[in-house]
Amino acid sequence: MAFDIDMIKKVYDQVADRVNTAREVTGKPLTLAEKILYSHLWDVKTEKAFVRGKDYVDFAPDRIACQDATAQMALLQFMQAGKTKVAVPTTVHCDHLIQAKEGAVKDLKNANDISSEVFNFLESVSDKYGIGFWKPGAGIIHQVVLENYAFPGGMMIGTDSHTVNAGGLGMVAIGVGGADAVDVMAGMAWELKFPKLIGVKLIGKLSGWTAPKDVILKVAEILTVKGGTGAIVEYFGPGATSMSCTGKGTICNMGAEIGATTSTFGYDDSMERYLRATDRAEVADAANKVKEHLTGDPEVYANPENYFDQVIEINLSELGPLLNGPFTPDLSTAVGSAMTEKAKANDWPIQVEWGLIGSCTNSSYEDLSRASSIAQQALDKGLKMKAELGINPGSEQVRYTADRDGILGIFEKLDAKIFTNACGPCIGQWARYSDPKNAPKNSIVHSFNRNFAKRADGNPNTHAFVASPELTAAIAVAGRLDFNPLTDKLINENGEEVMFDEPTGWELPPKGFDVKDNGYLAPVEDGSGVEVKVSPTSERLQLLTPFEPIGNEIKGAKLLIKAFGKCTTDHISMAGPWLRYRGHLDNISNNCLIGAVNAFGKKTNFVKNQLTGEFGGVPDTARAYKAAGVPTIVVGDHNYGEGSSREHAAMEPRHLGVCAVIVKSFARIHETNLKKQGMLGLTFANENDYDLIQEDDTFDFTDLDQFAAGKQLTLEIVHADGSKDNVMLNHTYNDSQIEWFKEGSALNLIKKQNNQ
Repeated sequence: MAFDIDMIKKVYDQVADRVNTAREVTGKPLTLAEKILYSHLWDVKTEKAFVRGKDYVDFAPDRIACQDATAQMALLQFMQAGKTKVAVPTTVHCDHLIQAKEGAVKDLKNANDISSEVFNFLESVSDKYGIGFWKPGAGIIHQVVLENYAFPGGMMIGTDSHTVNAGGLGMVAIGVGGADAVDVMAGMAWELKFPKLIGVKLIGKLSGWTAPKDVILKVAEILTVKGGTGAIVEYFGPGATSMSCTGKGTICNMGAEIGATTSTFGYDDSMERYLRATDRAEVADAANKVKEHLTGDPEVYANPENYFDQVIEINLSELGPLLNGPFTPDLSTAVGSAMTEKAKANDWPIQVEWGLIGSCTNSSYEDLSRASSIAQQALDKGLKMKAELGINPGSEQVRYTADRDGILGIFEKLDAKIFTNACGPCIGQWARYSDPKNAPKNSIVHSFNRNFAKRADGNPNTHAFVASPELTAAIAVAGRLDFNPLTDKLINENGEEVMFDEPTGWELPPKGFDVKDNGYLAPVEDGSGVEVKVSPTSERLQLLTPFEPIGNEIKGAKLLIKAFGKCTTDHISMAGPWLRYRGHLDNISNNCLIGAVNAFGKKTNFVKNQLTGEFGGVPDTARAYKAAGVPTIVVGDHNYGEGSSREHAAMEPRHLGVCAVIVKSFARIHETNLKKQGMLGLTFANENDYDLIQEDDTFDFTDLDQFAAGKQLTLEIVHADGSKDNVMLNHTYNDSQIEWFKEGSALNLIKKQNNQ
């Protein structure tokens, strides 16, 4: 069944005129990304060609998706916006609050018991405001979106950084904070700096052990974790069209790990096959009528250097299987001897304890089928598993079909644990250890997207490596990080040397997809009578109180923490066990910046309280400053806030009295989230000024009353010995974003406008 087919047809009815207008305005052929961006402008009458990386532009996304962890705060904010129904099709997906431990049945029951209050809240809010609701166990948000909602040429936003997965079906799909989603839910424009464009030309063809996952692992190696910041990555070429739709989704999904705004592919036969296989023939038929507008113009792909800001070419025929990690998704190593050398040089544990297959990145039917072909070979060749194996199917439709076709049974014969159709270990929802902080040093291999320290199991000593599902399965059987399935032999139960054959699989189920209950609940037609209850004594949900404006005079601010090195949203607002408090701002603020390394002393969650001279945890120290009426600032390094879209990483510091975050550079989503919450997100004009910041400093903003677009701000640093330094700070606020700051938050401005 095709959801929102009338909306999709409307997009297609308008696309030709809008693309032709964009060609006239820009005076050139267009990339796919440009076609989608220009055809989704809020002001369709624009006569301006936008400057990439400079102009802020208002867009009109077609739809919104929210996962349960971020949906709580997004919907709590939307409830304050004064609207009776969402303005665009919106869905909520319960996939983050299910902990992997014993297996799907017990784990899902446990989640429903523990988190029923949150699930009931989300279901009732969805019912009240016309939002589609996907129950716990229905699947991982991005796989469910790909199967049901994504469509070529569309634009969507989602309150999860891996919303970009929908680029596999030719969308511009972008991860945002909840406040951005609230804007669009409330019928307002969504603002984005017009992205730069990176073109990736794929030639040759994948074969053997090389998978779509290896393409993005290679791109991550080339661009690094911040190389895609502010850009859309557009894949094209014969190698692109030769891949499956879900393989394209994998590549787009991990584009979040290079900081890309999003990634996308042009509409092709694989997308049409996928649409028809997932019961959306009506969408495929409509797309076929305008297919020339759902991919880049031929001139662009013939001479990409003339149309993209950067072009990368990868020959898939020469690409081999890769392992990326540990602790960062852009550290790439070829399988085999190269890994042996690196592991020995860096003291990485060679023995692999777990292989994990699934997550939103690699949980499709194709992924499971290719991994199961390796599992079947292990059975046929008499091999015993040397590592434990865990499987997270991407959706109930995938799980049901894979079970029907015997794929899950193959894994079960190897004693694999089939976890719930949910994120599980990928986002720290894995009950692997009773005491993660003191767990032993070890290695795991998974087909997920992120491998930051403590990400999967809370253990800082777990070395996580990212690989394709088929390579993950092979390494789990071998139990060695440096195993090369292309060349290495294993000893079976009979003492014989055996080798794996190349993996095989199905792009789509030979007998078609099937499912008994996909887990979807449609909202009632009229939600006016639906009551949303939030108990004032709840530890998990808390109605929001609007933030007060910070004002144009910040004097005597103290340093809360100077973060050293990598500081992701996981460091600022951890997931794992903290997910239970995602709907309660005050409670979850107790994890604020507890994972950040303090530049003074190099410890986590241990900072100096300048009012007392004592040392304590970051949240407690922040609360002490707030109680005393003393504003605080946070200082950080490069790419501050990379990773998840979670706006809690901005809301928590705001709630605890932080007025400004000053860093060398920001990850895109986090910078926007800070702005939305009425804070100052600033960068050092001279990044070496980071070194001037001392533990006992006091800060005065001397010209905040002149805060204006394009104008630097001056920060006076008063050191403990009475000496002073003045440093210049850059910002990217435009006039409307400065209004957010003046009003205290973007939501405050929305409410004010709705009440006028």
